[in-house]
Amino acid sequence: MIRCTSAEVDLAAIADNYRAIAAHLAAEAALNRAAGQGPADAPGVIGVVKANAYGHGAVRVARALVDAGATWLAVADIEEGIELREAGIAGRILVFGALSVSDVSGLFTHDLTPTISSPSAARAVASAAAAQGRRLACHLKIDTGLNRLGFRFDNLARTLPEVFAQPSLDVEGLFTHYGTADDAEDALFETQRQRFDTALDTVRQLGGVPRFVHAANSAATLRDSRTWADAVRPGLLLYGLVPPPMASTLKLRPAMRLTSRVVTVKGIRPGERIGYGGRHEAAAPMRVAIVPAGYADGLDRRLEGRGAVLVRGHRAPIVGAVSMDMLTIDVTAIDGVSTGDEVVLLGTQGEASWQTIDAREMAAWIDTIPYEILCRLGSRVERRYR
Repeated sequence: MIRCTSAEVDLAAIADNYRAIAAHLAAEAALNRAAGQGPADAPGVIGVVKANAYGHGAVRVARALVDAGATWLAVADIEEGIELREAGIAGRILVFGALSVSDVSGLFTHDLTPTISSPSAARAVASAAAAQGRRLACHLKIDTGLNRLGFRFDNLARTLPEVFAQPSLDVEGLFTHYGTADDAEDALFETQRQRFDTALDTVRQLGGVPRFVHAANSAATLRDSRTWADAVRPGLLLYGLVPPPMASTLKLRPAMRLTSRVVTVKGIRPGERIGYGGRHEAAAPMRVAIVPAGYADGLDRRLEGRGAVLVRGHRAPIVGAVSMDMLTIDVTAIDGVSTGDEVVLLGTQGEASWQTIDAREMAAWIDTIPYEILCRLGSRVERRYR
């Protein structure tokens, strides 16, 4: 049985998006070669499938990406990497997250590539690798200004010699992460880019020989080819969305369609109130439809009075509180709405531009980011794949 509220994930769209990104990089590199400036070679593409592939389902998405040609995937922690390996996913898997409080044995039993972000993590992983009689490939993360994980860019001469001296660690990769790549007005992006270039020089002066350098997330990939290095790390782009407020001519298809059904339609008299708290009062006679989707499914309560859904190819405003399991929509202006009608919360229901609601638009309604819209999709929402 599949609940009324379910998510359809288009795996072909994800594979096509991966190929579109790769083709875009190749075309841009060709332009660079012709102009004699910028990277002349297209970088590789690391498929970011952390956070359950941004809510799309990590295992199925990972298989689609590998089939499309991805040789590297990236996850947030060891547990996410183990899930992929146990599902039979091959290729390299990079673990982004901190290891200081993790059981690192999974790195060895499931052939995962860790990120080393601190001296203590380096010691812990090196000790575990030595105990296994292994020399473990790893990547170093440099903090160039995001101020989360990573070795500080201006302290590498003190912190990295110990790491490079560990015989059980093979520091094959070096990377950073941009905090403002989607904001053309913020100078931190260029500052981080320059700091990372300097950090790479410092690493080499200290004897490090990183063979795999990467830095560009989705926004940086589109914004500045100087960030490409050996590979880029698209996340949101893979799932068919350009990071707001950016625009791009890249041909992408959103991979998720979130739908439900009308379970009842009822009339509301003037002066009657709707939902918890009674915050919406009918000023005139209304017809409303009840949809079995709520905040337990990942829909934000702030959609009340701001958001809309699609029914019979028309937009129906969300009225009254979004509750745990239900929301109410105003269908007064839509003829013929009845029990069983499809309700589109994310996706397309028609050919016109206004007959599509994507995660960027929903995020704008509630002043958040599309990443959150996708990742918060509840576990009880069935994912159906095509």
